[in-house]
Amino acid sequence: MSVWRKMTKLLGLGGGGSGCHGELCIEGGNRLEKVVIVGSPNVGKSVIFNNLTGAYVTVSNYPGTTVAISRGKARIEGTECEIMDTPGMYSLLPITEEERVARSILLVERPGVVLHVVDGKELERMLPLTLQLIEAGLPVILAVNMMDEAEAVGIDIDVDLLAKELGIPVIATVATTGHGLELLRRKLGERVSS
Repeated sequence: MSVWRKMTKLLGLGGGGSGCHGELCIEGGNRLEKVVIVGSPNVGKSVIFNNLTGAYVTVSNYPGTTVAISRGKARIEGTECEIMDTPGMYSLLPITEEERVARSILLVERPGVVLHVVDGKELERMLPLTLQLIEAGLPVILAVNMMDEAEAVGIDIDVDLLAKELGIPVIATVATTGHGLELLRRKLGERVSS
């Protein structure tokens, strides 16, 4: 049994229940793949979320909490998807209410893709969450964002080597300018359609 299945079973969050859970969301007869965006605060998650979803976004509190989450829809490489922007998190072992909500979204919603957004200047500090997500058996894509700022302070990141070492797609992005977001869309499309 995988670490992820053990964790969901231990927490009583795997399977069952009503609503729009599981890898596919059925809404009005349409099946939507779920893409959940995770990462630390202030790494550009919301900018990427807004780029993917455009104007139509629903912001609501996660059930039983005061923590706001954003949900939107997007057509990615021909596949209709539900995109969720989670509160900032540093670990799958939550300390704050925001982290508990973000982890619950990963456990309950069972996304088809988890997009982990990190700050290129702080990559070493943010990779432990990437490794936790991979170890949990989640379908992870890593977006190394703020690459312009990283390069400006002399940080050179070999995303191809990082992808090879992690065994997941890694895309260099500058969300505020749109750099790398088309490639990110293609990688997300490949993952949701597979």
